[in-house]
Amino acid sequence: MNQKTRVQIPLTTIVSLSKTLNPEFDSEDLFGDYDSILGDSSFLAKLDDVETSIRKQEDLGSAPHHSSDTRRSAKLNESCRENNELTDSLLTDCLNHDLLIHLPSSQLVLQQGVSDNCSPAHVETTSTPVVINSKRISNTEKDRPASKVRKSITDQLKQAMLNNASAVGTISKKDFQKEAVVTKEIGIALQAENSFNSETDLGPFFGLPSKVKDLIKKLKSIDDLYDWQKICLNLESVQQRKNLIYSLPTSGGKTLVAEILILKELLCRKKDALLILPYISLVQEKVRGLASFGLELDFMVEEYAGSKGRFPPVKKKARRSLYITTIEKGHSLVNSLIETNRLDSIGLVVVDELHMLGEGSRGAILEMTLAKVLYISKETQIIGMSATLNNIGDLQIFLKADNYTNDFRPVQLKEYVKLKDTIYEVDPKEEECFKFSRLLNFKYSGSLQKMDPDHIVALVTEVIPVHSCLVFCATKKNCENVAGMICKYLARDFLRHKEEEKSMLLAALRSSGNGIICPVLQKTVPYGVAYHHSGLTSDERKLVEEAYTSQTLCLLACTSTLAAGINLPARRVILRSPYVATDFLKRSQYKQMVGRAGRAGIDSMGESILILQEKDKLSNLVCAPMENCYSNLMHGEGRGLLSLILSLVGLNITLTLEKMREFLSGTLLGVQEAHVSPDRSLVVLVEQSVEILRKEGLISSSTDGQVSAILHITKLGRATYKGSVDLTYSNVLYRDLSKGLEGLLLNSFLHLVYLVTPYDMVPHCKPDWMIYYTQFAMLSSAEQKMLAALGVPESFLARKAAGQSVKKAWDLEVASRLYLALVLYSLLKETDLWRVSERFQLTRGFVQTLLSSSSAFCSCVLHFTEEMEELWPFKALLAELTRRLTYCVQAELIPLMEVAGVMEARAKQLYNAGYRTLTHLANADPSLLAKTVENLFKGQANQIVASAKMLLQEKAEALQEEVDDLLTKPADLPT
Repeated sequence: MNQKTRVQIPLTTIVSLSKTLNPEFDSEDLFGDYDSILGDSSFLAKLDDVETSIRKQEDLGSAPHHSSDTRRSAKLNESCRENNELTDSLLTDCLNHDLLIHLPSSQLVLQQGVSDNCSPAHVETTSTPVVINSKRISNTEKDRPASKVRKSITDQLKQAMLNNASAVGTISKKDFQKEAVVTKEIGIALQAENSFNSETDLGPFFGLPSKVKDLIKKLKSIDDLYDWQKICLNLESVQQRKNLIYSLPTSGGKTLVAEILILKELLCRKKDALLILPYISLVQEKVRGLASFGLELDFMVEEYAGSKGRFPPVKKKARRSLYITTIEKGHSLVNSLIETNRLDSIGLVVVDELHMLGEGSRGAILEMTLAKVLYISKETQIIGMSATLNNIGDLQIFLKADNYTNDFRPVQLKEYVKLKDTIYEVDPKEEECFKFSRLLNFKYSGSLQKMDPDHIVALVTEVIPVHSCLVFCATKKNCENVAGMICKYLARDFLRHKEEEKSMLLAALRSSGNGIICPVLQKTVPYGVAYHHSGLTSDERKLVEEAYTSQTLCLLACTSTLAAGINLPARRVILRSPYVATDFLKRSQYKQMVGRAGRAGIDSMGESILILQEKDKLSNLVCAPMENCYSNLMHGEGRGLLSLILSLVGLNITLTLEKMREFLSGTLLGVQEAHVSPDRSLVVLVEQSVEILRKEGLISSSTDGQVSAILHITKLGRATYKGSVDLTYSNVLYRDLSKGLEGLLLNSFLHLVYLVTPYDMVPHCKPDWMIYYTQFAMLSSAEQKMLAALGVPESFLARKAAGQSVKKAWDLEVASRLYLALVLYSLLKETDLWRVSERFQLTRGFVQTLLSSSSAFCSCVLHFTEEMEELWPFKALLAELTRRLTYCVQAELIPLMEVAGVMEARAKQLYNAGYRTLTHLANADPSLLAKTVENLFKGQANQIVASAKMLLQEKAEALQEEVDDLLTKPADLPT
């Protein structure tokens, strides 16, 4: 402290000190004559008595003494030390009184100095600081006797009070107030600085808080980024927030770059982010994986897939949100944000598998989504990534994006083809791209040669069970056959490899089927082999994937869908044939499959082997460049373009033909107009599409005094685009719902289930008429009458079941849709997928697909009816039905099933273990959870708990926002 600073002790402090030493002290005495304080006989006299007693003891302690008085002298010295400490602490204890919080900052500094010097560490070397004429005196000064240094507390108080009294006129009340304000502001600034340094430290990790790097290491086990990732994150386009497309081979680490950019948007720019993925399974996997980041870094992770998602999303004040969506749900989300003028809240859109732009109706929906974002929100950055892109120039023009490409792979991939017994290495860079590698040396018996002409057993036994292997097959049936055939010729040693883990897997598979297990899996799993295709239930797929990831299973026979789904790499990938069903493989499909070879951090290399017959053509598959990506807005007779124009009018984005053409010129269709629509220009396409929509009763037009017609959307049109209903079925759906109101059956779910059975599922299932008739006979009379009213009477089914011809023309499409409705109705009643699939002679995978498609379509129909006043009775009914179809389990399991990735079998395990609510899961100990639940690994338990916490926070936040809205004063309140 500055030596020139004058010590001032406020009167309130003296009052406090006085009361401490003399409880009977009257505070009013301080407000009489100032001299009365100096002459106070009650308070100061006691201080003098204490001082006198102490000094007597000090004198006794310092007098010479003989050896016989050693003990008494020691006691006196000890007593003196204690009294000195007591004296030193008197002032300090009093000055530490709570009233000091009212002191100005300068006096707090003095008090701190007193406390520091009187602390136990200084007691023996430093006496109480005394200020006389602004100079500090200490008993460490050797030129003065100790007895002269100590000044009585009475003198100290008198001197301090006199100094205060003399300074009263120089320090105004205004100065004290200013000092208090400044002190408070400094405190707030320091607090803010500390908070900034600990929470928003824009450290060296690509502009992100240092905590992010630690979390990536902890949760993803990634110590450092690849060189290409660092280059990509430091690109000028990234720094300036330009749109970017980057492409690398599969397993190159593209996703981590996207996640870092997402975190930067959420944490640094305080904007929401949208991540679009192609499949529901990928959405659920990513929600589970990023939930822990959300909890640690305080942002929300929300799932938009299937029937999940709220439109528009809850508007949050405190936190940012990461929306993880499928392509369809992403489009609906963007539409809802445009409608509520909130699209600017999305700062970043990331699209995985950007090449999906060129794949059918889903590509059209993705193109619509990106085109709307580009047109409306100039501040939103778009990042696209893909492993398979060729005509990158077109996509760059469409997205107004820069491009970054690299051929990096963390694990070297070697590609081979096999012709008979010879294996050739593929080198696309050479003119002759096939180079002899080796002959396959495996002793085949006659029976094995007959069963396995392609030598698959020889190829897989070179790597399993030590390493993993994927065998891609053309059909689902072929997957099961190949898995069974391989196990027939594996050695008995395979049974002993991870025997206990495989037993646990079999038990889990049996539990997921309510005591029933697939006979093929029962035979193959003990050998570490399984199949993987859409015929499995969600529970079975999940268990098989987890077992393969943990290396309990070493081989999967799978279809091509696995290559585009979740990440399941292998040491060796074998392509059973160059076909998917009857279609020859595309170059992009081939690259996705072989890209699964090589596990980073596990294998030093990966290899793929394509089994070929001499008749198969090779050059276009293994050596040719990737296929081009073209717009699919004209797919299915231009249905994508019709949907786009309808939503543009409904969202008031473009209301004239001129504006419509301007918008379309910025789409991928506009960029590729010459190739995609060589015979019709954009002008013609727009005019024709508007006319079709007008005829369908979805839009209307009026001039309103304008030169060009103004387009308006009708109620049916609004319901169609807001419900994301395919234009092909819009009028049919409205007719079915309207007719349903005339005689809606309310004592059964069957009628409602029929109304939400997807139209596009009908062609995939032909009724078994005998089963149909048997199930009809088991219905109640009211349900039978309902079927007859829809056009499927008992007489019709009886004749079909008997194989007789039906003279009257019946609507077979309605009959087939009702058959699917009976499947769903049985599933809702029993919730046992295995029994229902067996009863209707359908694969359990098909029944599962039917269920998930129905829940998604039910959600669409619900949004459709919300826009049509005459269909109001369906709103409450379909909300409950959507929930039932989404989970289709016993009611008590539904709260657990809401957690991303928790299927029915896992929900049952958790429920039986005592975790019966979302709150139970959110507060669970992951370690205890992993020990309690069979076949649950620690990492999976962490993800489940994190997902549950995130979901609970999302629900709480939604409720809080609702409360805030209710309590907010209306802006348009009349005055």
